[in-house]
Amino acid sequence: CYISLSAYYTRHHHEQFLATKNLLLEQQDQAITLSRKLVKYLPPQVWESIFSGRRDVKLQTHRKKLTIFFSDIKDFTETTDEMSPDALTDMLNFYFDQMSRIALQYGGTIDKFIGDAILIFFGDPKTLGAKEDAQACVSMAIEMRNMMKILRHKWQTQGIQKPLHVRMGITTGYCHVGNFGSESRMDYTIIGRDANLAARLQAAAQPDEILISHDTYLLVRETILCREKGMVTVKGIQKPVQVWSVVDFRRDLGANASFVEIELDGFAMHIDVNKIKNYDKDRILQSLDTATKKLRDKTII
Repeated sequence: CYISLSAYYTRHHHEQFLATKNLLLEQQDQAITLSRKLVKYLPPQVWESIFSGRRDVKLQTHRKKLTIFFSDIKDFTETTDEMSPDALTDMLNFYFDQMSRIALQYGGTIDKFIGDAILIFFGDPKTLGAKEDAQACVSMAIEMRNMMKILRHKWQTQGIQKPLHVRMGITTGYCHVGNFGSESRMDYTIIGRDANLAARLQAAAQPDEILISHDTYLLVRETILCREKGMVTVKGIQKPVQVWSVVDFRRDLGANASFVEIELDGFAMHIDVNKIKNYDKDRILQSLDTATKKLRDKTII
């Protein structure tokens, strides 16, 4: 009798253990699924610091030196007025996706999307140092500008005849960064003069131009060629600010250029040699040879 009872209780406890284990595994799977959904609403750097326990979710800010990037698409509303809502949504989301990939590649913290504008900063929650953060930010902007050349060609093949151009502004300076809001609703963002200045420089830029402040220029001038624009008066800033226009990486100028782009009636070419895979090289060369032969054999009127 004792042995029978002992076996019964052992089996009963084992069944309870398995039931509890399965429940915990199910709850764990639900938590993982939920976290994967929530991560899309937070910059990956912030999500990682919260889930690792390094950052508390509370109203807290600190003052830190950051490099801030702000961009928008020039005349976006006028250009897209005739598009259907679905086509507009698809195009804008694709644009955000491509720009976000580049931002994350360089370690930028994507703060928010505002209409067709993007706010990104470097230096929090992770920083490589003020100089490295500034170089990463401007490098990101250059790659975004190159990507826009490819996207313009793609959109034109889809029937968007008026080209879309981006204006960008970058500054480096001290801002307050952290969680702003209330205990029930927080927003991880930045506040400060330089955040406003980045937006003002963007508004002052020409299409496809990257304007940077003098503080940013001092940190990137060794690796990136910039052209001085002089003292510029921008809205919301009392004194004129010294501004520089980004040309390109110094290593990519002249014969060393890694990006080749040309657009003419009946002809368009975009090549970034740094991104071409070895297994695609022969196919590209074959396409260029075919195009060259057709052009030579064609009688141009």
